[in-house]
Amino acid sequence: MKRKLLVAKGTFEAMRGAERDLIRNLPALAQEFDVTVATLQPSKELKNCVRKHSIPLLYPDIVWSPSIGVIAKILNRDLKSSQKSWKSISGLKEVIDEVDAVHLVSGDGSFGLIRIIPKKKAFHLHMLEPHRGLYEDVLHLDVKGEPKRNIGITKLALSKAKRDDSRVIKNLLKRQMSRISGNSSYSASRIEEVYGCEAGFIHPSVDYSEYTPEATKEENEVWIELNELPDPPWITTVGHSGWVKGTWETISMLTGSGLGLVLVGGGTFEELEELRDHADARGVRFWTPPRLSNLQLTGMMRRSVAVVSMAHGEPFGLTPIEAFAVGTPALFVDEGGFRDSIEDGVNGRLLPRDDPAEWQEALNEAMQIKTRKRWAKAGREKIATMDLSPQSHSRRVSEIIEELLAR
Repeated sequence: MKRKLLVAKGTFEAMRGAERDLIRNLPALAQEFDVTVATLQPSKELKNCVRKHSIPLLYPDIVWSPSIGVIAKILNRDLKSSQKSWKSISGLKEVIDEVDAVHLVSGDGSFGLIRIIPKKKAFHLHMLEPHRGLYEDVLHLDVKGEPKRNIGITKLALSKAKRDDSRVIKNLLKRQMSRISGNSSYSASRIEEVYGCEAGFIHPSVDYSEYTPEATKEENEVWIELNELPDPPWITTVGHSGWVKGTWETISMLTGSGLGLVLVGGGTFEELEELRDHADARGVRFWTPPRLSNLQLTGMMRRSVAVVSMAHGEPFGLTPIEAFAVGTPALFVDEGGFRDSIEDGVNGRLLPRDDPAEWQEALNEAMQIKTRKRWAKAGREKIATMDLSPQSHSRRVSEIIEELLAR
């Protein structure tokens, strides 16, 4: 008989890497476990997945959203409001009582669930990264990399939220049947630095049925539907418009290259306007598509000179392995979790942030057919070596749950 597992995440609405990865792994988890999914804010992609695979989905009648006000952030109201929203979900208490274990993925609203899980229940927290707004300055910089407000005052204002965050994790770790995993060696080291606890890691996965080595008929059909496509050649970067994702620096790096930039992930109106002005000033064509389906994202990657990121301290980064699967060169900054998947010069490039000449040289490499084929082959071999299938991801979760239940 399968173990019963509650899989939960605060919100899926953003549909960035964390959400895409969890949805990708749900069918495999449902083969391994008797799964119920719970969230405070579902996305249409999540609903489609659970409907297709007959996985029960629980969420509140009134969906929860993260607060946006400064006072709410200072008072850390999201922790209490999310906890209240978790409690309001019809049938969740009964599921919690029945399941053998809980697998919670971090993110907005997720920690509110921890307080309502019985302390004797096996609990695995897949913490993709410690809350960067509380433990790093990078999220408090504007699109140009300048402080939005005085950093010292910002840290003081967030001191309550930081104490609350630390207390939640400290209390979780007191539980005999609990464990925290990052999603890369880098994020595991950050968890250990911030919380002073041991942390392993479970890598994200990639599915060749989504990111196919060759374009499918379905991909070509949805690609045609995209309007206002940029003129080639271009590179693609995946992430929102904020400084942390390195988009401003990527535009600067492209100056004089003749390559355009596609930013997948959107952002605030003000940030996007500043990025457009920066791109115009640098002579770089810049395009921000509407929210893309996985098929459209695959098509975008496939038609790019390269998939690029200059993100700051990325915990793992799905886009390198997705680029490997599609066969598009991966050019990434030599920082953070990118080092887990990219071997410089073997399956892509790891490049110094402040050397635009080396980036330009790498872009020229990426346009050479022989290099593209060689990197694509090595990239797929890396996926195989790292064993990054959803089935392997599910197996690793299962091994952790069994270890917790054996305590």
